[in-house]
Order: sequence, then C-alpha cells, then structure tokens
Amino acid sequence: MRSEWELRYENISIRHENETMSNISSTEAGAVPMTSAQAHRAEVLENPLQKYAHVRQLHNGSGPYYTSGFWWCGVVLMGVGELGNFAAYGFAPASLIAPLGCVSVMASAVISVAFLKETVRTSDIVGGTLSITGTYVLVTFAPHNTSEITAQLVQYYIISWPFLLYLFFEVIIFCVLLYLYKKRNVKHIVVVMLLVALLASLTVISVKAVSGMITETIKGHLQLIYPIFYIMLVVMAASCAFQIKFLNQAMKMFDATEVVPINFVFFTASAILAGIVFYQEFEGLAILNIFMFLFGCLLSFLGVFLIAWNRPKIKQEDRNFIAMNRIPGECVPVDGALIRLMSAEVVTGSV
Repeated sequence: MRSEWELRYENISIRHENETMSNISSTEAGAVPMTSAQAHRAEVLENPLQKYAHVRQLHNGSGPYYTSGFWWCGVVLMGVGELGNFAAYGFAPASLIAPLGCVSVMASAVISVAFLKETVRTSDIVGGTLSITGTYVLVTFAPHNTSEITAQLVQYYIISWPFLLYLFFEVIIFCVLLYLYKKRNVKHIVVVMLLVALLASLTVISVKAVSGMITETIKGHLQLIYPIFYIMLVVMAASCAFQIKFLNQAMKMFDATEVVPINFVFFTASAILAGIVFYQEFEGLAILNIFMFLFGCLLSFLGVFLIAWNRPKIKQEDRNFIAMNRIPGECVPVDGALIRLMSAEVVTGSV
C-alpha cells in the first residue's frame, strides 16, 4: 500500500498537470493564460451564448470552445449586432444610438437566466424596469432629424470652431490622464475609463462619418473618392484599437461589475457630447426635449448599474492547492526532474 505522502504527492501532481494543460490549451487558442477571476471578468464582454458554450464544454469535458456550435452562433450574432449598430449610425443621430446600448445589457441578463440558469434578483427586475422606462423616454424626446452625411459636410464640421475647441480640450485631458496612468502609475478605475471614453468620442464621430458616407454611396452619391473618407476610416480603426486595449487593461485590474456600468455611462456620455458638438444634433431642440432626454439617460444608467451590481461570481480556486513551482522545501530528483517537496504542515493547510 502506498504511503500517505505518496498519495498527497500524486494528487498535487495531477492538479498541477491539469492547470498546466489548461494554460497550454488557452495559449494554443491564441489567448493569454488567465486566473479564474480574470476569466470571469473577460466573460462579461462575451454574449451569453458564448459563455453558455464555455460552460457546456467544461461540464461535458469535450473539445475546445471553438468546436462548439453554440460558441460560433454567439460570435455570428455578435458580429451581426455590431454590423447593425454600425449601419444605424448612418441613419440616426449618435446621441440616440449610443444610449440604446442598455438594451444589450438587459438582453444579456434575460438570456443568462434562460441559458445559464442564473437566479433572477430583485435588482435585475428593478434595473430592467428602469432601463426600459429610460429607453422609452429618451427615444421619445431624442432628436430624430439627421443630416445626410456627405464628405463636404464632414469637412465642414471638422474645421468648425466648436469641434476644434472640443478636440483641443480632449487632447489635453487625454495627455494628462495618460501621464498619470503611465508615468505616475495612477491605476484608478475612473482614470482608465476616462481614457476609454475620450477615445470612444472619436470612435463615434468617425463611425458615423464612415457609415453615413457609405450610405450615401449606396444611394448613388459616390463619397469614397474623397480623402476625408479614408482619414475617418483610419481614425475609426485606431481609436477602436486603443479603446479595446485600455478596456482590456481595466478588465484585468478591476471587477467586471465595476467596469461594465462605468464604461456604459462614460461611453454614452462621450457619444452624446460628440454628437452635440460635431454633428450639432441638439440644434433647434426644445428645452423640454433636452431635459426629458437627459432624464431618460439617467434612468437607463441607473438601471444598468442595478443589473450589473453584485453579480454572482464563479467559484474561486481551492486555496489549499499550491502550484508545483511554488512549493516550499527542498528540491529532490524524481524521474529525472527536480520536484520541490512541501512539509506536512503545508499539505494539510495548517500553515
């Protein structure tokens, strides 16, 4: 019969091997190995069908997630949704499109209950009600008139003094925040999310310009021959790339229940401000409409906070488990390799 130490050593070896194989699989799939907490935070950015595919694969012990039909279904639906969102900017004001992002948060909560069997909480019901009410109010009182976005119009907006002043202050604020974040090592969530929001305002401006010019081209008024189209295309790609970079860093440093609602509020506010300054979307709008629109946005913000607040987290790793490369003690050769042995007190968790 094997000794108690041999059984403990075999158990630790198996668990270490499982962790190593899991990290290798993630690396082969093109991802960076993450802890369970980081994985949970990253899953918030996926749609519920993708997360459902991960849960199924883990439960059934089958192949990688990208072999699941549910995962690919989630990817396709997410792509179709983003394509529709891109096209919407060509037909409606940016200040109307951006706040409607709360609908995706509500849809994710509903699908999570249906597919992931999550418990419906009181805050989910109240938050969903507030979000629906706020969406109805802001859609009712938001500006609905939009100009046809042509290359000449975009060029006119770029050299207008309100936008130049807005861009000047945005660049100054962005440089100050970037200095604090990179040089002063200020890792506060507001600093990181403000960096994302400032980039998001450029993203909204460029996306609406590109989408609008493509729409006009489809209608028969060719806009792709103007250099401003390609300038806006480059701005859109660059701002999206850096926006995703900072957002991913925020997801690594902070909990998703903080990042998701703050990002929604900051992104929506920056998109509305960009639409007001660049595209002059509130020009001629009545004071009552502006007040009710902002009130509807406030209700939507509050609803998203309640839905994302105190979401259940996945089970963390067993704290009694110690990785083989962190086991204190003396190194001894086992099967031609150096294995670090732990004391009996560490194994039993008494230390």
